[in-house]
Order: sequence, then C-alpha cells, then structure tokens
Amino acid sequence: MSSVLFIDSVHPLVRQLLTEAGFVCDFFPDFKRNDFLAIVDRYTGIIIRSKIAIDKELIDRATQLKFIGRVGAGMENIDVGYAESRGIRCLNSPEGNRDAVGEHTLGLLLSLLNHINRADREIRNGTWLREENRGTEIMEKTVGIIGYGNMGSAFAARLQGFGAQVISWDKYKKDYSDGNTRETSLENLFELTDILSLHVPLTEETTWMVDDLFLGRFLKNIWLINTARGKVVRTSDLVKNLESGKVLGAALDVLEYEDSSFETLSGSLPPELNYLVGSDRVVLTPHIAGWTHESNVKLARVLVGKIRDTMGNQV
Repeated sequence: MSSVLFIDSVHPLVRQLLTEAGFVCDFFPDFKRNDFLAIVDRYTGIIIRSKIAIDKELIDRATQLKFIGRVGAGMENIDVGYAESRGIRCLNSPEGNRDAVGEHTLGLLLSLLNHINRADREIRNGTWLREENRGTEIMEKTVGIIGYGNMGSAFAARLQGFGAQVISWDKYKKDYSDGNTRETSLENLFELTDILSLHVPLTEETTWMVDDLFLGRFLKNIWLINTARGKVVRTSDLVKNLESGKVLGAALDVLEYEDSSFETLSGSLPPELNYLVGSDRVVLTPHIAGWTHESNVKLARVLVGKIRDTMGNQV
C-alpha cells in the first residue's frame, strides 16, 4: 500500500481524502530535517508546504518516491529539475488559492490608493483629516501585471468594473490576451503602467528582479504591489525609490526578510524594513494573500485530485 509522509501541517482534508483513496498517511509534527532524512525511503509520496528544502540529498534518500505534493503555489523549496529527472512528479495547487490572492491584491490596492489604513489609525487616535486623506481612483489608470498565471489572471478578473486598462507581460506565455487583459511587451509595460502588480514565482531569474534599475525603466511614477515572493523585490532599492517619489506607494504581502517557512521574519529588523513599517505610503500584510478559510479547503481538494490522477491504480 502506498504511504505518504506529511512534512508540514496542512488542512485535515488532505489526509482524509488521501486515506479514503487508499493511502497510508504519516505525520510527525516534532520531526526535524535529519529525522525526515532517516525515514523518507519508506514513502511513495511527500506532502509539504515550506518547512524544509526538498533537495538532492533528500531526494536521493527517497528511493521509493513517486510524487511530491506542495500545498500551495510556490515550488522554490523543491529541486524540481532533479526530482523529475528521477521520475518523481512535482505537484502544486495554485488553482486552490488564486481567488484569495486576486481578492487580497485588489484589497491592498484599494487600501493603498485611498489611505484606508492610515485614516483608520488616525481616527482611532482622535484625528479627523479629510483633505490629507484624499484618495486616487483606479479608473483610467493602467495596471501592469507581470506574470499571467493563476494569480495574475485572478487579479485581472477582479479589476473588471473599475474602468482601468489592464495590460500584462509573461515571459513564458504567448497569445493569452482575454477579456481581462491585453498581452504586451515588457517595454510597453514600462511605458504605460501606473500600477504594477507582481505575480511571478521565485526563481533564479526573478530573484531581485525589481531593483533600482528595473524601477528606473518606468516612464511614470508608479504604485507597486507584491503578493508573489519577497525576494522578487530588493527592499533597499524599493526604499530608495519611495524616498525619491518614483514609487508613489507600495503594498506588500511578502517581504525578503521572511524565513523559509514564511512563518516569521528572520533576524533583527534592518533599517529598510523599519522604513517600510514607519511609512504612511506603505501597506503591509503577513503573507496572507492566499490564506483564507475557503482557500485552505480548495488547496487540499486540488492537490489530492492531482495526486489521484498521477498515481492512478498505483495506490
């Protein structure tokens, strides 16, 4: 009988559905990396979020492994190329939280443009300022989306009705213009964008993609939203461009200072993070864009469906 090792805690529905499908499921919440290395050779499948790296060492130990299931979208903690070279399927479930990310990104944008967080804080402190909190409309702005997969397309869909022009660039997709976006070149995106939203995975190619040089290529001063991964944006360069006014404001659900599990911030707070925390032109949330009650269930169902399709009658 096929057995599955749960490395992270996930929604109970994942274990329930896999058990109903005939898998034996094991979870050892107190285990560390070395503990997993010692037993991984017993398992046909692994279920993870982001607790440890599934690297060459672990994959070599996993001599019976047929699949790795990531509850969520990002695959940066899995050596996908090496796993697939060993015949191991790498599965994720971005379809499960794309709606949550689309809604949260829109919420961040509305909060940023209308000073909602700041105004709320001021009123709670006894201050009533109207002119100082005059907002900016989305209507007639150009929203540039980089990365038009599950998350980028979900955000574009939610912008319908706001009267914005939505354009997008995706290096790895072509001919995907639809009723929600117009596919464009990166050069056109630099020229036209008022609001930039990032929806790319973290890879060697996208690490520190948004730096001072990148931001300097935009013709207009822009608002920036990042619900992708923190290390897509070099924070020190973002701060530099906030100070200069090139970036009018930023809404960040992710930070480069998160630890690998995304559960805490690593080390002491650097000056750049202190700047973001103290700025009225920055909205921050703790990596929760895809973190809803509904997405928790949908992520489970999507991933288990892919596992069942992959394994077929091998359970």
